[in-house]
Amino acid sequence: LAPFAPLATFLLALLIQARHLFYGLSLLDTYRGLGWKRFFLIYGLCDETFSIVFTAKRRLPKDVDRGWFMLWVSFLNYFYWVSGATVGGLLGSLAAFDTKGLSFVMTALFIVIFLEQFLREKKHYTAVIGGVSAVGCLAVFGAESFILSAMGLILAAITLLRKPIEKAGGFL
Repeated sequence: LAPFAPLATFLLALLIQARHLFYGLSLLDTYRGLGWKRFFLIYGLCDETFSIVFTAKRRLPKDVDRGWFMLWVSFLNYFYWVSGATVGGLLGSLAAFDTKGLSFVMTALFIVIFLEQFLREKKHYTAVIGGVSAVGCLAVFGAESFILSAMGLILAAITLLRKPIEKAGGFL
């Protein structure tokens, strides 16, 4: 029976979900003008959906409607998460196996997203801001506590430097 700690709960939720700020900010222009579809696209945004939509947004054939494409990607990812969690909750205790070593998957996903964006950019200002911020905060705060401060620093730097970066052609 732990005490109720709303501030600690809020901070923990913020720490875990802060990456969605970056997902949402980078997809603002992509979701603009999609009408009613935009609401589900925002609601259904997750790591996997972001990586597919962000990677595919400039590679879709001309005859594919990007709004419907993104809606189906979001819906299918949402459906897979819900059905997978349901099946896992119902049958998970029947199949016990060691999951040690699977934590690399999220790291690999973020590296792939970073490299995909890096290779598409002509100028790498945002990549440099992200890399320097992450390494600097890692050195200052350590591996257990650097991510939130690094994300805040990246958000602040990109917000403050948005106009010069856009003028220099650094955003996609």
